[in-house]
Amino acid sequence: MSRPRAGETRTFERTFTVEDVQRFADLSGDDQPRHAEPDEDERVMVQGSLTATLPTKPVSDSEVLASTTEFDFHRPVYTGERIACRSTGESVAERDDRYEFTTDVVCENDDGETVLTSTTDGIIWKEG
Repeated sequence: MSRPRAGETRTFERTFTVEDVQRFADLSGDDQPRHAEPDEDERVMVQGSLTATLPTKPVSDSEVLASTTEFDFHRPVYTGERIACRSTGESVAERDDRYEFTTDVVCENDDGETVLTSTTDGIIWKEG
């Protein structure tokens, strides 16, 4: 793992499927009709908790051990909707054995509308 730097940005995209929503409903018990019954476009609304998994990808890629994550949900996400997320390292404090790290994530749909923002605080252990 290279030294993290404030201002570094990572991007990724995700499109949830009806099968993703069904599997998450089975796992979480969040099987409200809006997550199970398709709308006129054959889409279902993705559970908020499943949507909240989006920031875990860049945090995991950075090897962050999260201590807190705060979410703000701005719009619902639907199956088949491509969501692009941008993670930006906001602060890095170096300690003897670790880096204390804060990252912000902004996720937008194809219309450029923000669907989710989050902030994660955590640590990245130094190697060896």
